[in-house]
Order: sequence, then structure tokens, then C-alpha cells
Amino acid sequence: MCRLFGLSSAPQRTHATFWLLDAPDSLSRQSHRDPDGTGLGHFAVDGTTRIHKAPIAAYLDRAFAEEAREVESATFVAHVRFASTGGLDMRNTHPFEQDGRLFAHNGVIEGLDKLDDHLGEDRSLVKGDTDSERFFALITRETRRHDGDVTAGIWQAARWTAENLPVYAINLILITPEELWALRYPDTHELYVLDRQAGGQHGSRHLDNSGSHGRMRIHSSHLAQHPSVVVASERMDDNPHWQAMEPGELLHVGPDLRLSRQIALPDPPAHQLTLDDLHPDAAASQKAA
Repeated sequence: MCRLFGLSSAPQRTHATFWLLDAPDSLSRQSHRDPDGTGLGHFAVDGTTRIHKAPIAAYLDRAFAEEAREVESATFVAHVRFASTGGLDMRNTHPFEQDGRLFAHNGVIEGLDKLDDHLGEDRSLVKGDTDSERFFALITRETRRHDGDVTAGIWQAARWTAENLPVYAINLILITPEELWALRYPDTHELYVLDRQAGGQHGSRHLDNSGSHGRMRIHSSHLAQHPSVVVASERMDDNPHWQAMEPGELLHVGPDLRLSRQIALPDPPAHQLTLDDLHPDAAASQKAA
């Protein structure tokens, strides 16, 4: 199953070292898990997007590991891909960029011909073949229609998709230079949030999070002094304050780290898919480890 990770320490920029997949001495064990791409998105000091990604497993791309080892930003999004839609190339690898925002997604949305028709000329925002990038284009279109209100853009895009397209899951993380959004919908896959105080639960610790399935590890010594908010597909350490997002919950982390949470989609999709409904490749990509 694809893995999502997002972090905000806004307005404080922080150094974060990312290891995607496992430690170097045990990467061979991951060769058949989430093998289809890794990506890390963040922002330069001037607010321009920076994306490091490769359409192969991280352990096969040491250049990627070097590039992603030490970066600085107030917000980050990372993704480890198990492909469900779209070939294994750079244009289909998360995260994606549109209108200066970065986006990653875990799930399956079908009915892409209908989605393309609904996008109309905004289909030009999509460079690859994935359902994820198409859905991001719908968010971008709706955000423009709502004068740059990203919360409204996500809600409108997700509501239309839930009402009109077959949906297995829409879990997403979207970031700007100082803000972060996350959506869990419906209850298919879990998504967790940690409102982390400076130093973590012990008050003096750096951030050192490792996913329980070995896909992702993140380290930041700067966050011993600064608070942050973390969103991830799984609890990444033993901090007791991890909270599971509710099905349909839309989370916004503002530039001052203030959290806003709402149940944006209280009802299940009109056309809820199950694993049995999916193409075998898509079904394999959605099964939990």
C-alpha cells in the first residue's frame, strides 16, 4: 500500500533527513513492497517548489537518497508508491505540483473518462496518467473558483468525486510553503495526525519517526526546539498523542500550526468500491502490508 507523510513546522523552517523505505543494510527485504516510486516535496526559501522523486524503489536510487538526505523547509510531503494507475515513470510519481502547491494521494478513483470530461480544459493541468493527478487538478480548479481557498477546493472536489465516481479511497496530503491539508475518506485506509510539541512527549527529544512497516524514517534535530504537526499513514513512533483521523475528516494546519478539523464528507461514496471490484494490480496496491 502507498505510504503518505506530511510535516509542518511553520513558520519555522527545519532541516529534516528522510530515509524512504528501510535502513541501507536491510533494504533488500523491501524489494517487493511499495517498489514503484518514492518522492519528497518541500519549498525553497523563496517559496518555489522543490521535488525529489524517482519512479523506482528508493533502495535502487542512491542519487535520490543523497538528494533527500538533508533538505530544509517549513512543510514537507513524502510518498512511497505502489502503483495502481499509470506506468512507472517520473510523470506518474508523487508528489505532484500545480499552482505552487504539492500533493500526494493514496487510494483508487475510477471513472477517469467522466472525470476528464468534468475537468474540461483543466485536464491540461495533468501531465501523467494517474487518478491522483487528475483529482489534484480538480482540487486546483475548484480552489481557483473559490478565490484560492484550498479548504473549499478540496471539499468541493472530494464531494463531486464521492457523488459521481466509483471510489475505493481518497487519502491525501497537500502543502503550500506554510500550510498543510490532509483528508481521510472514507474509512478504507487509516491516516494519523500528531500535534507534536517541541521536544516531543519528553520535552527535549529531536524528531525521530520510523514507520512500523519500515517504509519511511524521518529525523530532525531542529524539532527538539520547535513544535510541529505530523500526518502519516501509520503511527511512526510510540508517542501516545497520535490520533486517527475520522472517516471524511479534513484537517488544515495553518501557518501558526493551529489545527482546524471538520467532517467534510459525512456520507460514504455513492459508488463505494471494494477490493473485489478493483483490477488485480490496483487491488494489490491497496492491500495493507
